Amino acid sequence: MRADAARNLEAVLTTAARMLAADPGASIASIAAEAGVDRRTVYRRFASREELLSAIYDARLTAVEQAIADARLREAPVAVALHRYVENVIAVNRTWPVDLSRMLSDDTVRRRRDVSVQEVDAFLRRATEEGLLRDDLPEGWASALLPQLMHLVSRQLPGLSPGQAADTVVDTLLRGLGAP
Repeated sequence: MRADAARNLEAVLTTAARMLAADPGASIASIAAEAGVDRRTVYRRFASREELLSAIYDARLTAVEQAIADARLREAPVAVALHRYVENVIAVNRTWPVDLSRMLSDDTVRRRRDVSVQEVDAFLRRATEEGLLRDDLPEGWASALLPQLMHLVSRQLPGLSPGQAADTVVDTLLRGLGAP
């Protein structure tokens, strides 16, 4: 793909993710206009709204997978990996603010997401084993709480940079779940 075509595709996808999160009925024409491309460009690439949504979901999943890889959850020191992961995912959440319930209704998407969830769950078990997180909480509590905190800070505190937002999430997580 040519560099300008790749930039246009990225602009369409990120703009569509943002606009459809705010208004699920946003038209393809309005998305194209906001992205700075002709609507025919969008229609040439995506024959339907469903194809556009599928591409957005794929891009979000790819970004999450990259966020996990960049955090080095298996080999980096736990506290460092936790902060990197949270900061990266907050950036993903802000770039790709899609309706996760709709996204996960697709079995292929759900299976792909489950792999990422399993990777993070294994990391959180490691964090517990290494003493960063308390071991006296119900199993899966940290795994349930962390995404909620990241989602909340992504939406409710848009003025914070991803790094500042990650500081807030990690501090909240560790003060509530941190080992005594």
